[in-house]
Amino acid sequence: MKIVIGGQVEKKEIEALVKQYGGTAIEVNVRSDLDAAMALKTGQADYYLGACYTGGGGALAMAIALVGKPNCVTVSMPGHPPTQEKVDQAVAQGAKAFGFTADHKEQAVELIMKALNIQ
Repeated sequence: MKIVIGGQVEKKEIEALVKQYGGTAIEVNVRSDLDAAMALKTGQADYYLGACYTGGGGALAMAIALVGKPNCVTVSMPGHPPTQEKVDQAVAQGAKAFGFTADHKEQAVELIMKALNIQ
């Protein structure tokens, strides 16, 4: 499975978390927002993860523009941490790009990896 990291903040930290929860089953690359979203659109990546301060703005703007809003989900926002139920529902509905706030990165990545059956 290939995951690209976009978004506005803490990309290296998110990359480390993806590697921690995904192990050798994951190929992960940190890219600019545009390059990450384009990789998802062209099939060079299976999933996109990104963080910003709101969970949906800078984290997902390029992904929404290139792969469409139905394929993108904000799993956390300020004051609203991610839940396994929300992440599971997004995966079941076909979400490929996940945005979250930087302060929720540990929980968000863990829940996303779990929903993708990587843990």
